[in-house]
Amino acid sequence: MSQSDTELLKSSPTDLARAADLLRAGRLVAFPTETVYGLGADARNGTAVAAIYMAKGRPSFNPLIAHVASTPHARTLVTWNEHAQALADAFWPGPLTLVLPLRPGHGLSSLVTAGLDTLAVRVPAHPVAQALLRDFDGPVAAPSANLSGRISPTTAQHVLDGLGGRIAAVVDAGPCTVGLESTIVGLGEAPVLLRPGGVAREDIERCLGMSLSVVSESAAVTAPGQLLSHYAPNAAVRLNASSAMPSEVVLGFGPMACDLNLSPNGDLAEAAANLFDHLHQLDRTGRRIAVAPIPEIGLGAAINDRLRRAAAPRDS
Repeated sequence: MSQSDTELLKSSPTDLARAADLLRAGRLVAFPTETVYGLGADARNGTAVAAIYMAKGRPSFNPLIAHVASTPHARTLVTWNEHAQALADAFWPGPLTLVLPLRPGHGLSSLVTAGLDTLAVRVPAHPVAQALLRDFDGPVAAPSANLSGRISPTTAQHVLDGLGGRIAAVVDAGPCTVGLESTIVGLGEAPVLLRPGGVAREDIERCLGMSLSVVSESAAVTAPGQLLSHYAPNAAVRLNASSAMPSEVVLGFGPMACDLNLSPNGDLAEAAANLFDHLHQLDRTGRRIAVAPIPEIGLGAAINDRLRRAAAPRDS
């Protein structure tokens, strides 16, 4: 198959109806969220969910996020609690994923949870994602729409570059606005930060009125995005670089000389929105990528998490 075998849809009602029909037929459809483009399949259809793992080359022990249109829909899939309600009231729709125990009779494929007894679920804020989910009227399993371990896609072209010809369609609604995957919070006996992302840890702690513990990098995978090497370009990545070495390109932050700058003014929200697109651009040079220091505060924690995983040693 070639890229031309993947339908390029827009966000018109007709095109979204086509996308929903493809999902009902068990096909894979990439669609925009406020965070990154997701690779969607009917979360109740085991064959369709298996196709996600095959298209991405994703390890089967790495669970997926179920996307739904509303909090009431989420509550039909998981066992709810007061912490979940507080976070949903504050941050949904939005870039926050909650991990909660599966509710009996949930109807999801066990491949979505990688056999775990918990589910990662979120309500995306992007109007096109919302329209598609309402049209489809069911849960959609959707990891980022890229080859496993590679840079996440924030445009439809990024999706086509990695998965063109492997999936049925991609819905193009322009660049994603947040540009980082959702924050993931586990809500077991005590809330735990499983992955930093589009909602800052400090804001979650303020909402809950308590500090979050943080999962160890050596812990077993219980949520998406926890693999040590992840979000990686083909090129090697060097972090906390104050200047470029020979044969390097520089990804800057704040006022500095560089090849591309995440945010010349040092705005972390702008840096998050630009992170994956700038990595895609610099990766095309074929040179090692040197990355300037990013403050470890607010969204900077999530940016640094992605960069550390991008720079981590790889198995191959």
